[in-house]
Amino acid sequence: MSGRSIKIRSSEGGEFDCYLVAPQSDTPMPAIVLASAVHGVDADIRGLADEFAAGGVIAAAPDLFWRTLPGPLAHDDGRAQQRSQPRLDKIRTGERDLADMLIHLRTLPQFGGNAAVIGFCYGGPYAIIGPKRLGYAAGISCHGTQLLDYVQELDGVRAPVCIIWGDRDSRAPAEVLDAYRPIPARMSNVEVHIFPGVQHGYMMPGAGQAFDAGTRAFSMTRAKAILDGLRGAPAAMRQAS
Repeated sequence: MSGRSIKIRSSEGGEFDCYLVAPQSDTPMPAIVLASAVHGVDADIRGLADEFAAGGVIAAAPDLFWRTLPGPLAHDDGRAQQRSQPRLDKIRTGERDLADMLIHLRTLPQFGGNAAVIGFCYGGPYAIIGPKRLGYAAGISCHGTQLLDYVQELDGVRAPVCIIWGDRDSRAPAEVLDAYRPIPARMSNVEVHIFPGVQHGYMMPGAGQAFDAGTRAFSMTRAKAILDGLRGAPAAMRQAS
């Protein structure tokens, strides 16, 4: 199943591109929003969206970099790092886009009311921010970066959150992994999985040697299970920040 590029109206004015795959169905379905790495909505992200949609969910991948450097960039394009500086300010700005994305999803007749956000690398923090204060019903992070800055944001989150890394992830040093490892013991809604020998970028075939098919398969299985849990559930309520 393949999707199409649409325009999403921004609440701050203007529009941004989004790759959307919306299966036709008379049965309401959940949605998943893919928050990309600094490479943007490239072939890897579109392939993941197609795979999710083939399982009977709406999949949307918005361009979170539309304000300054829109469109996908190759993995060897040095401009990609410009997109993350200053990182925390950019992530905060992108919250508005994810909120606008959810507004658009609510206009789709097959949308059942619940959406998860899955973040990759740069997009990882949205797995926490989305359920915390944007109205998302779940969050998944795959080889997310900068998550030490968001560990306290988990306080008060009751929605499912799943965080997955490899222990050879260059963007998640030991102090990051050690901060997250004990969280599931006190928060039953939070999963933390750390795979031995797996590197940063394991979800993306375009990442070359870092790609790990087994860990990618595990991550997709967990994400799809979380989405299945949202089918028919009451719509998530926006939490206060």
